Amino acid sequence: MLWYCRFRWHPDTTREKVACRIVEMHDAGCNQPERIKGWYNLAGGGAGFLLVETDNPHDLTTFLQPYMDLVSFDVHAIYPIDYGRHIEELRRVVRMKAASGTP
Repeated sequence: MLWYCRFRWHPDTTREKVACRIVEMHDAGCNQPERIKGWYNLAGGGAGFLLVETDNPHDLTTFLQPYMDLVSFDVHAIYPIDYGRHIEELRRVVRMKAASGTP
């Protein structure tokens, strides 16, 4: 399962604090880079999001908790959509609605 983990730095968080924590957790083998499918920072800094792959929400929480004193997280499970197949599915919905005669 893929998780969208939006983060925003707390007001007292600094670049140095974030750098130290990330390096500390990396060196301890806790960051599990193979699970991080994407890491994006927003222009201007202080916020961004991670795409993390794990089937266990408890593992995701364990991964995020060491950073919670520096950043807040807003986490959502996400899934990919194949555009072409999704359009065809939506066309079926439209046809069914038209066939039912409901507005």
